[in-house]
Amino acid sequence: ESKQEALAMIGEVEAAFEQRLPGLSWMDDTTRVRAEEKAQAVRNKIGYPDEWRAYEGLVVTAQDAFGNHMRHVEHETVRLLGRVGGPVDKNEWYMTPPTVNAYYNPMANEIAFPAGILQPPFFDASYPRAVNYGSIGMVMGHELTHGFDDTGRKFAADGRLTEWWAPEVAERFEQEAACVRDQYDAMEIEPGLNVNGQLTLGENIADLGGVQMAFDAYSNRADASGSEGPKLGGFSPDQQFFLAFAQGWCTIQTPESARQRAATDSHSPPKFRVNGPLRNTPAFAEAFQCETGEAMVSDSVCAIW
Repeated sequence: ESKQEALAMIGEVEAAFEQRLPGLSWMDDTTRVRAEEKAQAVRNKIGYPDEWRAYEGLVVTAQDAFGNHMRHVEHETVRLLGRVGGPVDKNEWYMTPPTVNAYYNPMANEIAFPAGILQPPFFDASYPRAVNYGSIGMVMGHELTHGFDDTGRKFAADGRLTEWWAPEVAERFEQEAACVRDQYDAMEIEPGLNVNGQLTLGENIADLGGVQMAFDAYSNRADASGSEGPKLGGFSPDQQFFLAFAQGWCTIQTPESARQRAATDSHSPPKFRVNGPLRNTPAFAEAFQCETGEAMVSDSVCAIW
């Protein structure tokens, strides 16, 4: 049942992406159509593989952890070498079902959401609609946007690495991306250490797009049902959406870890993965009555997708 609900949600997020395309002033009609075709061609993998991988010949023995590991390495190496020169298995997953994560694969133009992330706090079929869209819905929008970030946009609908953008549109995209890069460059992790806007650009673009698409998808379903949902803890459904998004990135880390990840991680620190996109989201300002000039309203809104 959860898998079916998740499939419905990702379909609504993809529809929200397509609905946003006509409003992108920096994109021309030809590239807009190609972007729509690529979005419609995305393969969605939800929960677990339709066909399970076979492990015949792999010997697993109790009390022999190291031997089990080495036999698995050998078994997997033989399996992969046996595929050289053969067809691509488009049903293959690159994460195991229990993994709490998700990914976009540009060469296959596919998104995968393992069962591990389709559980609390990211998703539960019994959660209020706004909460599910703010948490797992945003992750769905995030992964979809990766197909159109500074790297993913260079792959066509069939996964080929090719330029399918008009040159002038690609140039305007880079200008829009520079807005995101510069904004995150100014975010201070600690005195003397800022976010690396170029290193984190793709993930920041995906975060920005993910929130926008998920909120649109949530709003579309609320409009269709004629009910936004109940208030919880005094918070409106719209506020619940943004709170659920923020709670998904609650993190505790040491200063040393923060410094190390600032230099190596393609993701911004969790605080800025929340505050960065929301400062650029007009619906957030409206939900919490934030005024121009306040901390959570950007002076220069960056909005690519």
